[in-house]
Amino acid sequence: MPTLTKLYSMKEAALHNTPEDCWIVVDGKIYDVTAYLDDHPGGADVLLAVTGCLLMYDNTFEGMDGTEEFEDAGHSKDAKELMKDYFIGELDLDETPDMPEMEVFRKEQDKDFASKLAAYAVQYWAIPVAAVGISAVVAILYARRK
Repeated sequence: MPTLTKLYSMKEAALHNTPEDCWIVVDGKIYDVTAYLDDHPGGADVLLAVTGCLLMYDNTFEGMDGTEEFEDAGHSKDAKELMKDYFIGELDLDETPDMPEMEVFRKEQDKDFASKLAAYAVQYWAIPVAAVGISAVVAILYARRK
């Protein structure tokens, strides 16, 4: 028989952000790690850092997801197995607002590279002319010296 999993909103999970009541969200699953804080090899601060609320761009508060931090730490299979003991539910995706897409600003690229190159050539024509002129003068002076 399938087991029912309790669903929590991100805001609800974010309220549990103290050493006396500490929940973390990893891969859409919620873990009550309060009892594990003293045993965590990285210390309680590591877990507490991924709990609680973040001030969002629109001045609202949202809960924090610790998935990236968990993956970056390179946890062992044993650590992942141990997490099952602290699992209390899953993140309710219907109540978790999606982050709006961020605009990526890119510098406009010229599609016609040849015209851009020609514009530079017209603009900086004096440099190659001066180089040729100086080379010619040096060659003439060198030839007279012999």
